[in-house]
Amino acid sequence: MNIAILGATGNFGITLTSKLLAVSDHHLTLISTSAGSKFEDNYRITAKNVDATNVRALKKALKDSDLVYCAISGDYLPVMVDNIISCEPKRLIFMTTVGVYNELENAPQLNVDNEPLQIPNQYSVDLIENSDINYTIFRLGLLEHGDENDYIITKKGENVKTQQTTAESVIKIALEIINDPELYSRESISITKK
Repeated sequence: MNIAILGATGNFGITLTSKLLAVSDHHLTLISTSAGSKFEDNYRITAKNVDATNVRALKKALKDSDLVYCAISGDYLPVMVDNIISCEPKRLIFMTTVGVYNELENAPQLNVDNEPLQIPNQYSVDLIENSDINYTIFRLGLLEHGDENDYIITKKGENVKTQQTTAESVIKIALEIINDPELYSRESISITKK
């Protein structure tokens, strides 16, 4: 399987890459604006310097991908998501934050209605949910290192009680989806600490 990681040079992208290299034999296409300076091509890795706002370059980079993991954020996220959708990935895991549905029960100030920084995330989620692609949306709290089993999953429409997520639990669930691509198909789930 060829797994593309968008945002591969970010903190989470590096952690995910290290884990996939350690526990799987999948080929990784590592994509960011500076992936080539952070990673060296070898039989398991192809590093590509790509700006995801450039749809032509992104289509070329994602051409042979079986699964795309999107770990990018920022004001231009909806443009990048629109470009990802136009690439028609076979499987997409999209990482965003809790609060895009106003589902944070104990921290309403972080919900999209109260936090303008959430607007690009909400718009991106809407684009994905209204597309025809096979996606799973991960809604996460503040990422920290911790126990891979310290998590609770809530589905869209359910309130979320905490705002912290262990990176290890996110990777564990991503690996489950990689091994079973129908798991959480076309669902939006939050992964937060218990």
